Amino acid sequence: MTIAASPATVAGGLPAIELDTPRLHMRCWRDEHRAPFAAMNADPEVMAFFPSVLSREASDASVDAWLGQFAAQGWSNWALARRDGGGFVGCVGLSVPRRALPFSPCVEIGWRLARAHWGQGFASEAAEAALAVGFETLKLAEIVSFTTLANQRSRAVMQRLGMRHCVDEDFEHPAVPEGDRLRPHCLYRLTQAAWRQRRPKPPPAAFS
Repeated sequence: MTIAASPATVAGGLPAIELDTPRLHMRCWRDEHRAPFAAMNADPEVMAFFPSVLSREASDASVDAWLGQFAAQGWSNWALARRDGGGFVGCVGLSVPRRALPFSPCVEIGWRLARAHWGQGFASEAAEAALAVGFETLKLAEIVSFTTLANQRSRAVMQRLGMRHCVDEDFEHPAVPEGDRLRPHCLYRLTQAAWRQRRPKPPPAAFS
């Protein structure tokens, strides 16, 4: 993985952190990302664990909010594209939840991928890179993730990342109406210390 400050600094803001993983470019948002992101957000299967699909206007508003975060702090949710020319994949990134949650303040890691790119390990690959930014570059003590209880696909990614399900901290998400099947959420945590313990150790140096 390589990490660099982007030459495409958001107007008036800080240089954006951008990443390359073995198979993905992780980039600050550009205009060419908007249409495929909106198409992804209009897919009912992609949005099955969200309250609804998003209109083009709502999708663009998310991009605009993330661009504001890149300008203010240099990091947010990254747009993903395949390095082999396979096009837009989705988004993965770090964010501070807008709403006060029972475990606030916190930094959350999250992901959303277009259906054509499911099942290929892209979410885990990009999330591993985002965790490295959070713990190595930003020096965060902990990163959390959460989703509705039924979202087994996202929960599997959290587990692959080494995150711990804090069963006693599962909660009702305040942005979801009471009684809605999506309101009960699970919380996963990963500390910097735990992340460092699970990272692959470099091989010992060879002596001649």
